[in-house]
Amino acid sequence: TIQVKSGWKLWQDKNCQSCHQLYGLGGYLGPDLTNDVTHKGRPYMKVFIQFGTAKMPNFHLSEKETDEIIDFLAWVDSSGYNRVPAEAVDWTGNYKLQER
Repeated sequence: TIQVKSGWKLWQDKNCQSCHQLYGLGGYLGPDLTNDVTHKGRPYMKVFIQFGTAKMPNFHLSEKETDEIIDFLAWVDSSGYNRVPAEAVDWTGNYKLQER
């Protein structure tokens, strides 16, 4: 939909991937957001996106822009599940190499 595409563009324009991951890919300052719409819900996400936190800046997005980013994240959420278990990641944030 148009809202999903607009949300994706905002995600890119605001460089969200520098701090957050989708499908385990991206920055590590913030959490992986692949399935957060399902796990935390839209109202919870809306508050964080609109107002920021101590670590996440307030981007001063309009209500429409905030909804578009959440629509994009809901689309990502519906496409699959990706939570990398902590024991599969080494201290650098990369997958641990499995010995054969």
